[in-house]
Amino acid sequence: MSVLRSALRPIARHAATRAYATAATSRVVNGFVGAVGNTPLIRLNKVSEETGANILAKAEFMSPGGSIKDRAALYLVKDAEERGQLRPGGTVVEGTAGNTGIGLAHVCRARGYKCVIYMPDTQSQEKIDLLRMLGADVRPVPAVAFDNEMNYNHQARRYAESLDNAVWTNQFDNVANRNAHIVSTGPEIWEQTGGGKLDAFVAATGTGGTLAGITRYLVEKSDGRVESYLADPPGSVLYNLVENGRLEREGTGSITEGIGQGRVTENLKPDLELLSGAVHVPDAESIKMIYRLLDEEGLYVGASSALNVWAATQIAKKKGPGSTVVTVICDGAYRYQARLFSRVWLESKGLFSALPESLHKYVVLP
Repeated sequence: MSVLRSALRPIARHAATRAYATAATSRVVNGFVGAVGNTPLIRLNKVSEETGANILAKAEFMSPGGSIKDRAALYLVKDAEERGQLRPGGTVVEGTAGNTGIGLAHVCRARGYKCVIYMPDTQSQEKIDLLRMLGADVRPVPAVAFDNEMNYNHQARRYAESLDNAVWTNQFDNVANRNAHIVSTGPEIWEQTGGGKLDAFVAATGTGGTLAGITRYLVEKSDGRVESYLADPPGSVLYNLVENGRLEREGTGSITEGIGQGRVTENLKPDLELLSGAVHVPDAESIKMIYRLLDEEGLYVGASSALNVWAATQIAKKKGPGSTVVTVICDGAYRYQARLFSRVWLESKGLFSALPESLHKYVVLP
């Protein structure tokens, strides 16, 4: 414990924290941005009963933009404003294939900015259409590796640099992403568990912001009593890094979107030392949990959320009966339903057989 305590650094108690606390108690919020955060913490009854623990999930699908990335989007924009990088009428640019782009599009409309999104041209038409309906200028570009200068992230950066009054929000390495969860999500979980009555937190990571920020807040606030764990899909290097100290991929790829990594981002880097371990989650377990949560809890969630819940059951078994484990439901299944509930798609991935026959009734798409 002494080593862990020495690794902790105090979190600044600044005006943003006080403003957040005030907003959290307000009965009426100010527009879209005022509605970001303060999501419920849901007890997942069936998996809690099975493990003898309390497994709780932060319901980020109830955020106004539909995902936990609303928090990151808001704080990335606020940080650019505070630094003077973004003035009224300016342009926000990001390279993203998922929920961060959707969150940014919402925040930009609410705050009066233009929003330009670069994304790989392999993404679904549904995502492109949604971003355009939210007012974003969407620019699909050929999907190439990060080390290629034509990668969508690099194109986003160069475009922002070519404009006056514009910012590339750089979600993977801009620590305003991580700070969003130190200021908002972490404190919410602490208060919602009766002043920190939890034993562990577990979540997957893509940019690193959610896992790092919540870990930093909970571990420091509890003086090291609360443990934090990484949940990792196949194809990511982070499981082996946390468990074995090696940047080696575990598996060859995953059906999940937006999570797993091939590197350590600037958001994750400061808090890797605070993690107590990692859980590798096979795709078959994630798929099964998607359908179980729908059947048992009435919750319609995406694959990364289901991965988080399965990982939470493993940590609950590790911590033992009576423990409390918190995780995150990142978003709903609506943005992925054409695949996740398609028999043809599930069979093409070898995952239909992972579902018990009692759950086949939910596979309603051909």
